[in-house]
Amino acid sequence: MDDIIIIRGAGDIATGIAHRLYKCGFRLLLTEIQKPLVIRRLASFANAVLEGEAEVEGVRAVKAECIEDIYEAWSKESIPVLCDSECNIIRQIKPLAVVDAMLAKRNMGTHRGMASITIGVGPGFEAGVDVDAVVETCRGHYLGKVIYKGTACADTGIPGDIMGYSVQRLFRAPASGVIRNIREIGDMVKQGEAVAFVDNTPVRPNIDGVLRGLIANGTKVMEGWKIGDVDPRGIREYCHTISDKSRSVAGGVLEAILALKYEKYGR
Repeated sequence: MDDIIIIRGAGDIATGIAHRLYKCGFRLLLTEIQKPLVIRRLASFANAVLEGEAEVEGVRAVKAECIEDIYEAWSKESIPVLCDSECNIIRQIKPLAVVDAMLAKRNMGTHRGMASITIGVGPGFEAGVDVDAVVETCRGHYLGKVIYKGTACADTGIPGDIMGYSVQRLFRAPASGVIRNIREIGDMVKQGEAVAFVDNTPVRPNIDGVLRGLIANGTKVMEGWKIGDVDPRGIREYCHTISDKSRSVAGGVLEAILALKYEKYGR
């Protein structure tokens, strides 16, 4: 219990959190759904569910099927990722903390009874009620702030500005169906060119840049879902490294764990 942290979610924000906690000596277990809908796959440990393993900035994650796989991953200094959307593993592994980083914009079942320390990332949680602390995810002055009483800012639905582009950076499914990718993350793309098809409908980005994120090939999507991200800076390295936002949020989670651990158990 002393050093085990369970993180619900394994997308890019959850990965940034896991990476920082791993570097600080905690043992991590990430939980995901069977078919992750992650966009920034090359910067997400969720890709271990799709590929069997994933590596982000020198830290390796592996897919786990059972509790034995979890302990084997730890023995090899890897991070296990378990398909367990309800976090039922908590009945077998008693962690020091549970961090809900699914970014669902609402609480999907995380509560203070799950561990000694519970942390909600972003909107949908109330510190002091359903979790012990909330970490702000809204870009701006308070990004990464730890909230011990109250809630994070409401979701604006507007992504961060990069070189004057915000909502234009994202593209969404033009129809419902199965996505077939014809371009890869890291490719340079042009506005209006097809990067994928949803069934027979082409998916076209709104701006020029590097394809920073694209939902996994063969995923069933619904019309209007966010399925890709173009970075106008055109720097391929950013496609597979942790973002500035993720690092800020990770710092807040680390602060909350250490502060609450000290409050509950002393030095």
